[in-house]
Amino acid sequence: MCKKASDKMKYIADLHTHSKYAGACSDKLTLENMASSASQKGISILGTGDFTHPLWFNEIKSKLHSKGNGVYHLERQEVNFILTTEVSIIFSTGSGNPSLFSRDANNKKIHNCIMAPNIEVAEQINERLSKFGDLKLDGRPVLTISAAHLVELMHGIDKDIIVYPAHIWTPWFGAFGSLSGFDSMKDAYEDQEMHIHALETGLSSDPSMNWRVSSLDKYSLLSGSDAHSLEKLGREVTIFDMKNVSYFDIQNLIKNKNVDSTIEFYPEEGKYHYDGHRRCNISISPEDAKKYNNICPVCRKKLTIGVLHRVEDLADREPGYKPKNVSPYIHAIPLREIIAEANSKGINTLSVKTKYDELINNLGTELFILTDCKIEKIMQIDENVGNAIRNVRNGEVNISPGYDGVFGVIDVMNKNPIKKKGMQRTMRDF
Repeated sequence: MCKKASDKMKYIADLHTHSKYAGACSDKLTLENMASSASQKGISILGTGDFTHPLWFNEIKSKLHSKGNGVYHLERQEVNFILTTEVSIIFSTGSGNPSLFSRDANNKKIHNCIMAPNIEVAEQINERLSKFGDLKLDGRPVLTISAAHLVELMHGIDKDIIVYPAHIWTPWFGAFGSLSGFDSMKDAYEDQEMHIHALETGLSSDPSMNWRVSSLDKYSLLSGSDAHSLEKLGREVTIFDMKNVSYFDIQNLIKNKNVDSTIEFYPEEGKYHYDGHRRCNISISPEDAKKYNNICPVCRKKLTIGVLHRVEDLADREPGYKPKNVSPYIHAIPLREIIAEANSKGINTLSVKTKYDELINNLGTELFILTDCKIEKIMQIDENVGNAIRNVRNGEVNISPGYDGVFGVIDVMNKNPIKKKGMQRTMRDF
């Protein structure tokens, strides 16, 4: 949370999270641990994640207390919770009923984020969605329902429910993904597209990449961590400018395309940025992939077409185009990653944890250190980390792009600099 001279404040939000009940997620993802980690990172609004899972929902109901305006909190904790979940939908566009999965039809798979204004509405959502899949199997359930039907169903329950596509560009489960997606929001959500007011850019794209597609100008661009562990919370966040924390203020800001700003991964670090083939250790640019007809030059099988390639396919603007009145953003790299890379240590080592705790205890929250803390103060604790954070802020980093499920690698010490230009600002500017 960042103070301003006016009566409004900047609230840092991570709305796309998961619980210990979601597949491949840490069992340390409890409400208490999430709130504690969010405080350490500087996040003031946190999505509960996974409210569709019966056991997690029971914990939400028993542990969270309402503050009014769709906001909840744990006893003796300052972090605000908003009710959120992610659902994976699968449906056919080639059968008579688009809500039915058919092995012989053109099947689509889209991950969607859902936000609910209160626990009572979330309970109704769970009751309705239980007819389309087993909610007990995963915190992010797989539902046999079309995107349009999902939105229609949600708005039939309560018009204050927010639905938007998660990590819109990722190959398998993004609305624009290369392997299962569509070429427009209208194609994906049909007559319910009018109720979609936002999209999540995902780790492998940033706002400037989305600005190249003019049809996306009307949507708020949101960023969330999609965290599967406590350490990953806040790796991407959205910042809202409000008098007080309110679900309905967040809803209005999203609807009116008035998000303050976002803090982003370098998209090259995302694990689907470039085209590639993990088994063959092939990471390849869209231009080179097209030269190979999108075939892996090693095994001769199809490459996994990444986010940058899909943006290029759908773009009707040149790289670097900036529409009017867009929300600004900056790039950042999680502090633990920076400490590990700057000092050539494993990210899970005791020395990295010790240094992380020292920086937090002496300087402030993680996001403050990454974006606004004076470099000189950081260098007093660790000179390498201070230099690395300066490089990240300046966009002077060497990047090996991620591909086919493999995260990219960023040389934060700038040994072989490749200037990555973004809209760099400090937290003071937010």
